[in-house]
Amino acid sequence: MTMATMSTLSPTIDVAAVKAIRQFNRFYTRRIGALDPYLGSAMSLTDVRVLYELAHRETAVASEIGRDLGLDAGYMSRILRRFESEGWLTREPHARDARQSVLRLTEAGHAAFAPLQQKSRDEAAALLAPLAPAQRNLLVQAMSTMQSLLDPAAAPAKPQAAILRDPAPGDIGWVVQQHGEIYAREYGWDSSFEALVAQIAGEFLLKFQPEWERCWIAELNGERMGSIFVVRKSAGVAQLRLLILSPAARGLGLGGKLVDECIAFARRKGYRKMTLWTNSDLVAARAIYAKRGFQLVKSEPHESYGKQLVGETWELKL
Repeated sequence: MTMATMSTLSPTIDVAAVKAIRQFNRFYTRRIGALDPYLGSAMSLTDVRVLYELAHRETAVASEIGRDLGLDAGYMSRILRRFESEGWLTREPHARDARQSVLRLTEAGHAAFAPLQQKSRDEAAALLAPLAPAQRNLLVQAMSTMQSLLDPAAAPAKPQAAILRDPAPGDIGWVVQQHGEIYAREYGWDSSFEALVAQIAGEFLLKFQPEWERCWIAELNGERMGSIFVVRKSAGVAQLRLLILSPAARGLGLGGKLVDECIAFARRKGYRKMTLWTNSDLVAARAIYAKRGFQLVKSEPHESYGKQLVGETWELKL
């Protein structure tokens, strides 16, 4: 950046911030291949964006697409003429505006677009694949923050409400993994804790009593965010086990929602009491239990998972 260019910047804009944005632009355009023939096709990024808009709008009008993509009318017209010459595009009179034409992709146009769309999805998935679920959520949240700050009117819709569902194949393994990773990272517990969780989860699968027991997986926008289990301790006592929330799910009230679901299930099944065992340093979980009427009935120090801990038994009369 020359001194002349720098002098045109507003004095309130940090030069380092400008450099950071430019560096990110160079990184990201290179990472997604925007400087090459886009998605391995003979088309540019702009061509594919126009094709995308034509494929996804109910009523596609050239002036509206050009405005939304920031393209001047001449450039837009040249792209559309090229698409017509390929047999990808037809024009129909607009029902309410004689000056405009409604643009529609032909079968050949959709056939040309479909593999590009799939390639784009595959490349996005490949970018996310090396990341842990929590990292993926951080990345998505960061992108959403960028968009909402730079263009508030076009900010993405708020995340969907979390759903609680029955476990599917692979979910129980995820529960074990989350416990192992989170407790090692945040509390310094060793692998013996993960071994205990694997044992509990394995017994749940092998000895599952569907009439009396349940597991819920919390899911938000297609990502697993948490879990909780109810197991039958005795004819009148249900035990709450393996409550876990991924870091990205915290602060959303999801832990309380999972515990409420357990309590409601236990009451429907006629259990007289619900019990759970936890440790005194799990402050957030203890607050959830206390808020729902659980009482601390027993406290005992123990050495487990490579730490000196205080184990606690909590109970709730149903």
